[in-house]
Amino acid sequence: MRTALVMILALVSAALPTNVFAAGNIAHGVSVVVLDAGHGGKFPGAHYSGVYEKDLTLKVVLKVGKLIEEGMPGVKVVYTRKTDKALGATLADDLQARADIANKAGGDLFVSVHVNAAKTKDARGVETLIMGESPKEQRYNENALYESNREDLIDMSDERTAAIVRAYIQNLQFTYGEYTEALARCIQDNYIRSGRRSRGVKPQLLRVLYATDMPGVLTEIGFMTNPQEMAYMKSEKGLNEIARNIYQGIRDYSDYVLKIRGTEEEREVERAPKRSAESAPAAADKEEKTAKTSGKADSASGQASKPKAASPAESSKSAAAASGAAKTTEKKTGTAAGTKRQEPLRYTVQIMASAKPVSLRSSQFGSYRGKVKQYVAEGRFPYKYCVGEYADQKEAQRRLREVRKHFPEAFVVSCRGDRIVK
Repeated sequence: MRTALVMILALVSAALPTNVFAAGNIAHGVSVVVLDAGHGGKFPGAHYSGVYEKDLTLKVVLKVGKLIEEGMPGVKVVYTRKTDKALGATLADDLQARADIANKAGGDLFVSVHVNAAKTKDARGVETLIMGESPKEQRYNENALYESNREDLIDMSDERTAAIVRAYIQNLQFTYGEYTEALARCIQDNYIRSGRRSRGVKPQLLRVLYATDMPGVLTEIGFMTNPQEMAYMKSEKGLNEIARNIYQGIRDYSDYVLKIRGTEEEREVERAPKRSAESAPAAADKEEKTAKTSGKADSASGQASKPKAASPAESSKSAAAASGAAKTTEKKTGTAAGTKRQEPLRYTVQIMASAKPVSLRSSQFGSYRGKVKQYVAEGRFPYKYCVGEYADQKEAQRRLREVRKHFPEAFVVSCRGDRIVK
């Protein structure tokens, strides 16, 4: 009896680590995290008092990666660099190479770590940047890039480049813009909890974020030009604390993704029985009509043989042909029903998106409280909150300039009735 008990305990003990590891895999909303240590090699970044930005960013990234590997089992960490090296011959090539590594790895998120600098020693605090236009960039002037002290900003002085980038930003909002903002806020919140001064989440036209195909942020961990912050970032205690802030931000974001995913799955389960119930009568009617039609055809031809079943490929082609014919006919005739249902395309300024309905009187809308309209759309954040509605896109763009003073991430979208359309 004792021998049998020992064997059972041994088997349980052997199985336990596997089960724990499996649970770790399931319990994360992300599976691949890409960490980017800003600068490197012949692109040192900012440097003061013999300290280089490229060295501080690498130290932080390696610490963050270790925390993820230890604290989030099953999550793969991909580094754009683990040593002091440049990734391209030019700065543009270097930035593109970082994005290529992230895209090739199939990253679920991209975090680029940088250190800030300013003309005055008083500037301090942490900020996390997302892809978008800041007010300064919207009022582009020839000194914008110089004044921002950033060589890695996208030059919007060329109208064609500006149009392409702005179209990309709008598309970004429809894909994973909300996730990017959530990631940025998770990191900033953890900086604040540790006592750091927050400079907020800001949009900026960053080349490396423009080239990555996933939610991504660039986080500035402090100012090298501020003596107190420089001492903090050079210390082991400071580096460890910064790394833990970023790591915890990634964990919080992972939990956020899990929560959203769970909500969507619950919604799908709730909708499934309803769809089945609605489709059953339609399917029965279709079968009855098919049987009647088939019977008439057999009577007319005097044949009792079964009709030849069409292959899946043939059925698909027939359906496509029928659909095409129907669309062509409708387009030519301009059916009254279709004309009546089709509402005119209009434009509005989106300021927020949410997975759940938000009260139009919510304080989140600030000065636009009570003036916001709720629209619906497809995706993870189906509830869109917008200001104004215009027949002309240029008029909406003029309103956008005013709205961005309060909501910098706002952008113009198309709508029909109460739905956002692409």
